[in-house]
Amino acid sequence: MDAEICTAIAVTLCALAHYNYVYIKDKKKIKKKWRRRRWWMTKIHRNRTSLTMENQLMELVAEPSGEFKKFTRMSLEDFEYLLNKVSPVIMKRDTQLREAIPARVRLAVTLRFLASGDNYESLHFLFKISPQIISKIIPEVCLALNQVLKEEIKIPSTAEEWLDIENGFARKYPRAIGSIDGKHITLECPSNSGSEYYNYKKTFSIVLLALVDSSYNFIFEDIGSQGRISDGGVFRNSLLWQKICTNALNIPEPNPLPGSNVHVPYVFLGDGAFALTDHVMKPYPGNHEYGSPKRIFNQALSRARVVVENTFGILVTKFRVFKKPFQLCPEKISLITMTCILLHNYLRKSNTSLPIYTPPGTIDIYDNNDILTHPGTWRQELESNSAVRDLLHVPRRPASNAREIREEFTNYFFALSQQQNLP
Repeated sequence: MDAEICTAIAVTLCALAHYNYVYIKDKKKIKKKWRRRRWWMTKIHRNRTSLTMENQLMELVAEPSGEFKKFTRMSLEDFEYLLNKVSPVIMKRDTQLREAIPARVRLAVTLRFLASGDNYESLHFLFKISPQIISKIIPEVCLALNQVLKEEIKIPSTAEEWLDIENGFARKYPRAIGSIDGKHITLECPSNSGSEYYNYKKTFSIVLLALVDSSYNFIFEDIGSQGRISDGGVFRNSLLWQKICTNALNIPEPNPLPGSNVHVPYVFLGDGAFALTDHVMKPYPGNHEYGSPKRIFNQALSRARVVVENTFGILVTKFRVFKKPFQLCPEKISLITMTCILLHNYLRKSNTSLPIYTPPGTIDIYDNNDILTHPGTWRQELESNSAVRDLLHVPRRPASNAREIREEFTNYFFALSQQQNLP
């Protein structure tokens, strides 16, 4: 009998404890009174229909001053081409409650966001679409554009393709097969990220690593590494470095430089932010006497790798979404950056959009002696507080074979300068 009483008491205490727990937990919850929605659509948007949105774009197209080209950074022909490609993916169905936003308008909203860098509120007043919907449209369209244009960036897979790139650099730097650079893309501190994205400049960022050819086109990109990782760490962790180490790039076999019998490998041109290796050449650190071999080598490398500076400059000034730090999550920033890079290559290769995207004077102009005569207009348009910033230059002790390769290039450029100065 005592056991039954004890069991009953224990059950009662457990029930009371459970009741108290539920009661206290329920008390802690803040109950908000349900409020009926005041409006389904704001008053300024109630006259919006798919027809009015289409007409708004057609007015831009019909404008003889070329406003549509400024609006989208491309020709109408290329806009229609992209629209036909992405429409099956981004098109939505009408419902009984409201009409779907046309695919043409969705694409225009995204291109305007990339070209202008306007926030969602500004685009909301321009297109009469709520900021919440715009925040969903832009990632969807960017993802569709990435799928459609994914072949615009393709790293060479054969020796012949690498030699085609080398021909573009041969006059300024023989055996160069691309110019490599990296940039920090700044953003506001992501939630619950700690110091993952905190970089040496005391800002938060992700890193963009890119390789470009002599035609100012991207041939490789690596986006999304946390800002706290050093530039060398980003390169060492990239797919490009892995392929270099495993000889998976099919880079041509080393060849002697003109007038020499010493074989040197084909190399990528970098700046002081990268480590000197067998396949990456960087300038000598410090200041050197005018006319010295090291100074002449640094000048030759700088003249050849200026293509990557121009490429990044064009990307940042034409796609104004990079004009200030992002207020998005790192995943969306990576997606938007990739879209801009793909569009850059697409527009650079388009006969109708090339004069719009990079009109004459945009890129640095050099004379026959490789002296800068007219700086590109992107240099005046580039803002100091843009979202894209340089990597840190860190001195490193290179391997002996890498130093020997650089010395061979140094001897070649010094001998070439001596020949050009002969009477």
